[in-house]
This record gives sequence, C-alpha cells and structure tokens, in this order.
Amino acid sequence: MLDYTFSYGDLEYFLLILMRVATFTAVAPVFGMQGVPPNRFKITFAVFVSILLYGTVPMVPLEYDTVIGYAVIVLKEVAVGLFLGLAAQIVTTITSFAGNLVDMQVGLSMVSLFDPVSRNQVTVSGSLYQYTLLAMMLVSGLYRYILSAIADSFTMIPVNGAVIRSGMLLQQIMTYFRNYIIIGFRICLPVFVITFIINIVLGILAKVAPQMNMFAVGMQIKILTGMAILYMTSITLGHAADFIFRYMQQMLKGFTGAMMP
Repeated sequence: MLDYTFSYGDLEYFLLILMRVATFTAVAPVFGMQGVPPNRFKITFAVFVSILLYGTVPMVPLEYDTVIGYAVIVLKEVAVGLFLGLAAQIVTTITSFAGNLVDMQVGLSMVSLFDPVSRNQVTVSGSLYQYTLLAMMLVSGLYRYILSAIADSFTMIPVNGAVIRSGMLLQQIMTYFRNYIIIGFRICLPVFVITFIINIVLGILAKVAPQMNMFAVGMQIKILTGMAILYMTSITLGHAADFIFRYMQQMLKGFTGAMMP
C-alpha cells in the first residue's frame, strides 16, 4: 500500500533539494539563459525536477537544533548548486574568447551586438560561436547530461553532506584558466594563421609600393578573407564543440570531487 503522508520534516528535506536544483538551473547553460526561458518557467521546472528527485534521493537524517542551523544547511545546498552550475557555465565562455580573437584579427573588434540572452555587448564572431555551441548542446542532448549531473550529485554529495574544499576548487579554476586560452586559440587558429600571413604580405607590399594605401586595402581584404575562412572552417565547429563538452564533463567531475564528503 502506498504511503502518501508528507510530514513537516519531509517538507524541510524537499526544500533543501529544491534549493540545490533551483540554483543549479539558474546558472547552468541552456537552463540558466536570461530571459529565455522566462523566470517563472525556470522556477516551475526546478520544482518539477525536485519532485522527481525527492523519491530517489537517499534520505539522510538532518541534524540541527535552531533555525540558524537549518539556514546553514540551506546555504550549503545553494553553494553546491552554484558551484556545479558554474562548472558547466564557465566552459561555454571559451566561445566568446575565441570570437573576440577572430574579430580582432579580421577587423571587426569595434563592431558589437546586443545579446538579448546575456544582455551584454558581444562581438559578431563570439555571438556566432556561442549560438552554434548552444544549438549543438540541444541537438546532441547534452542538456540531459547536465540534468543527470545534478541528479547524481545527490548520491555523491548527500544533502547536508557537502565538504567544500577551497583548495581543490581553486585548483580546478586555475586549470580551467590555463586551458581557457589554449582551447579558445585552437578554435580560432585557422583565421589567426591566414590573417597573420595576410599581415605579412601587406607589410611587404607597404615597403615595396609605399604609394598604395595599405590600410584601406588591408581592411577589406582581411574582412573578406576572414569571412571566407569562417565559412570554410564551420565544419570544424562540431569537433570544437565535442572538445568543449568533454572538458565540461571534466569540470563537473572535478567540482563534484572537491565537495564530496
């Protein structure tokens, strides 16, 4: 016979699950996009996922005496959700860095667009890479891995069982910033190499034919060549996205290991 009783202690436990899931979905890619979807949908989605996880999450007795003790547990669950969401979100910023490098080499660094999702000014190539990565997340089903990561976190990091090791978290972040430049440079490497060769050729022509206005000619050549290279190398964005997705999985595992009891 099914037991439908729901005590006050069960409500407290459910709210802790909701805190971790809600903070994770507010920061994680795809789910944490500003304005899309609306905030009310994010809250409804977080509540729905928490209801599904409530029956599967291992029940661990909560030990606290006062309201302050319960508030500390809530803050721990919020921190776990934020760190896990941050681990998945910061990896996607590599595309913006690669786009900035491309626009700097092509000559479009002074052109910026308003991104309605992040509500910031972004470059043309950075916006292109960002939305391409987002589309590949949806097509490849990576959002299911992100959801499974927050679901599995309750097994590896029980409720009120998080032990935040700042040293390991700092090490993971430093490793990310070390690979941040390497991965972003690999994405924009074709455009960087071609534009570098064009700059060398224009520099030689400026010495050979000083009467020519190389600034006016060079800007047009670099823009047209850069757009052509972006089009021809668009097929490699799938491999770059796979590399970013694998690194995202490594970051989630590293952040989870840094908070395991």
